[in-house]
Amino acid sequence: MYEHLVVFRFNDLLTVEKEDELLGMLLGLKGEIPGIAELTAGRNVTEETDNRRGYAIGLRVTFESKVALQAYGPHPAHQRFVRALDGLLDNVVVVDYPIA
Repeated sequence: MYEHLVVFRFNDLLTVEKEDELLGMLLGLKGEIPGIAELTAGRNVTEETDNRRGYAIGLRVTFESKVALQAYGPHPAHQRFVRALDGLLDNVVVVDYPIA
């Protein structure tokens, strides 16, 4: 199995409505992309940073295999999400690692 962690930092163009839409898209990926064992996503509620200036959304996906992880990026559902981010991102951090 493989863990895929992503945190998103957005610019000032992100609205609450768009953030809701993006979260809905992320949560829907589990039903659309094969090989996802678990998926969670949500707003950053840490008290250590201002959510608008810090990383506002986090994503954790557990894939059944490395092949499933590799197929995720080019999948049409994932690419729709990537297109929805156009013009909104300041930064994104991605970490992938194998888990037992």
